[in-house]
Amino acid sequence: MLRNLLILLFGCLAFVSCKTPEARPPIQRTSGSFIDESVERNKKIFELEKNQFLALMESNPENEYITSTNGFWYYYNKKDTISTVVPTLGDQVTFSYDLTYLNGEVLLSEEEIGIQDYIVDKTKQELISGIRDGIKLMKVGETITLFLPSYKAFGYYGIVNKLGANVPLQSKLTLISINQTQ
Repeated sequence: MLRNLLILLFGCLAFVSCKTPEARPPIQRTSGSFIDESVERNKKIFELEKNQFLALMESNPENEYITSTNGFWYYYNKKDTISTVVPTLGDQVTFSYDLTYLNGEVLLSEEEIGIQDYIVDKTKQELISGIRDGIKLMKVGETITLFLPSYKAFGYYGIVNKLGANVPLQSKLTLISINQTQ
């Protein structure tokens, strides 16, 4: 009898101890309102920058402005209508560029930046995304002027002691050479 009671007791303990652990609710709950506010703020910033670009384009109607699928505008200063070769993934390109404010004031000159070498979409070189995307649109010898919204330039961070946050820029970009990889 005592033996049966012990078996029943151990059986009950084994059954009760097999309960799976339950997740505890988080101590602090967030509603996601910060993200929603950030999205709205960024939409307003983009709309202001877009209006600045449109006004700049209207004041210079002699250029043929193109809207990039990557979120910026550009026009050709010098265009190659014969060649069909554009940089692709892994190609090594040599180029030069400058960065100016929308009013034409120079932020970083072509001389300050120097000639750049870049392996398309493979190097961890610190290039702003607008320049990386602009290079892929070009042929050797072409020069384009890019109108870069702040999120395609230095965005929220800017450049320490040179450029504040969320400043749209323009850049004159020249593709010097393409060394294609197989």
